[in-house]
Amino acid sequence: MPSTDPSPDWSAEDAIAHLKSLASRHNVEGMGRYGIETSHALGVSNAVLRPLARKLKRNHDRARDLWASGIREARILALFSEEPKKVTADQARAMADDFNSWEIVDHSADLFCDAGLANTLIPEFAGDEREFVRRAAFATMAWGSVHLKTWPDGDIVAWLALIERHATDPRNYVKKAVNWALRQIGKRSAACHVPALELAEKLAESDDRTARWIGRDAVKELTSEKTRARLAKREGGRQS
Repeated sequence: MPSTDPSPDWSAEDAIAHLKSLASRHNVEGMGRYGIETSHALGVSNAVLRPLARKLKRNHDRARDLWASGIREARILALFSEEPKKVTADQARAMADDFNSWEIVDHSADLFCDAGLANTLIPEFAGDEREFVRRAAFATMAWGSVHLKTWPDGDIVAWLALIERHATDPRNYVKKAVNWALRQIGKRSAACHVPALELAEKLAESDDRTARWIGRDAVKELTSEKTRARLAKREGGRQS
């Protein structure tokens, strides 16, 4: 390792050596209790990985090498330090082949939004039968609903059709992401709130147990005073 201080000059090998020096078996055990895949984990928290990524700066080639290592922390670091505009749909598809943890999926979804790949990947991943790949579709919706601020609301609302189509998938990591996406779309704006709440109410009356849970939980949040107040404040800000 050329330096003990993290720097943009570090290679993937340098970064991985540093991560290994921070390994904690105790932390690995704790991660497992939160459903994080730990078979290739070192036990380094995201609270450490985020500032490390800022010191390393963004580097596409290094990020790809970090991902290829298969180490949980190296992959998270890759996602935090990747150059979004250099991420292609083919790279995203190859990453999806490796998905085995909700944590990796959700951070990848954030990257896919920043890379401008949401509308390319969402329908494709939603149609994939693999649990974590399908989760990626709805995690990307959830992230996109919040972070793609310049997108027209109509583009976001269009995702509701996929939510309705897959609301009966009972697998834990899928149904939670479908619910997450529905709630985030509904909280984006008044224009998104109306159709999202309508779908949530429809699902809440479904004969399907999973769809009913997704709908009822979303209705509860979308009709809360907190959500309504936030939307009213947001709309007031837009009009002023």
